[in-house]
Amino acid sequence: MDRFEILGGVPLRGEVTVGGAKNAALPMLAATLLAEGPCRLVGVPDLRDIRTMLRILEQLGVEATRRDDGSIETRVVDTEPVQAPYELVKTMRASICVLGPLLGARGRAEVSFPGGCVIGPRPIDLHLAGLERLGATVEVEAGYIHVREGDAGEFREIYLGGPFGPTVTGTFNVLAAAVRTPGTTVIQSAACEPEVVDVARFLVAMGADIEGIGSPTLIVRGVERLSGTTYRVIPDRIEAGTLLCAGAMTYGDVTVRGCDPATLTAPLAILERMGVAVERVDAEALRVRGGSRPQPVDIVTLPYPGFPTDLQAQFMALLSVAEGNSFVTEKIYPERFINVAELQRMGARIRKEGPTAIVSGVDALSGCHVMASDLRASAALVVAGLAARGETIVERVYHIDRGYERIEEKLSALGGRIRRTNPERAAAEVAGASLT
Repeated sequence: MDRFEILGGVPLRGEVTVGGAKNAALPMLAATLLAEGPCRLVGVPDLRDIRTMLRILEQLGVEATRRDDGSIETRVVDTEPVQAPYELVKTMRASICVLGPLLGARGRAEVSFPGGCVIGPRPIDLHLAGLERLGATVEVEAGYIHVREGDAGEFREIYLGGPFGPTVTGTFNVLAAAVRTPGTTVIQSAACEPEVVDVARFLVAMGADIEGIGSPTLIVRGVERLSGTTYRVIPDRIEAGTLLCAGAMTYGDVTVRGCDPATLTAPLAILERMGVAVERVDAEALRVRGGSRPQPVDIVTLPYPGFPTDLQAQFMALLSVAEGNSFVTEKIYPERFINVAELQRMGARIRKEGPTAIVSGVDALSGCHVMASDLRASAALVVAGLAARGETIVERVYHIDRGYERIEEKLSALGGRIRRTNPERAAAEVAGASLT
């Protein structure tokens, strides 16, 4: 099993470019089920989750090819399959994104329940209620969600607000089904995340009729068909935020290119409150310089444009070396503090009280063996390891491969002393060599 070996204490310096947004690319790939013709998505990162989605699409009759320029071209070659099997869906919760497109394109869907999640409950009841408002019948049998189209009438309103804010994947599923449903659908309390906006624009490029993109109210007028198109995925704001965090925590000087500063308003404001120098180089680049220990701040995760939950763990790592006490409150996934125990192993002083973590900054973290538990917690441990004294070994980095493309290569190019190793594979190679 791959792991990262990191020798910390070296300031990161230089320029790095972020990839396309995973959380936009995954639902876009699912949305190609709706297209009558080939689609080409440019800027799709080569990630574990992307490869999983491509395998699911293959099961659903879609041919997908990654071109030499990194783009992915899809074409529907069989419109009969409607089942997304448990064996694939269980490995990635975003697999649920095929539910709406299957209903919209083929009139029915059979998708396995995505199962549990280490960051806490992530129910899909709002997805299903929204599809029922579109006239669909929904049944659950043997762990599968069975959805069939029905008569939705000429007008319907659908409310997608939940206890922790609008549902992002629920907004996509309802939107993807509504674009092919006759009549008018008004989606209230739609998610406004940049990734949702990008997916909506992709659907419009395919021929969908959607008003209000970027607002909590979407007005969708159903169309008979959607065509193929070419579309570029937006930059990954979470990768950009993670790299900025790494630059600040190592007291480095890092310019992050290929990003959209407008989607990072809340994280940038927090960095500035910490005393970190942040400069907007141009419309697609940010520079961060960390000259001294950060100042303590309070962070509350909220739906966009609030502070993103997907950067909470990385910023907690940065706050663990701040001068004073900080409070991090998780309002999206209140149980999303799995990274706390591993940061404590590195010397961080963190106390959890309900949905809030109280972080008392220390002078420096110490490298040690840590275990990655989920995607963003993995990123936090890597950021911490780059700044810690001594060696940090991060096990189970397949988690980070789900959302960061060759992150160790990007960090190495900035001067970070990080390498990917696989002790089991190395031992097997040595044993094989000795036999010959």
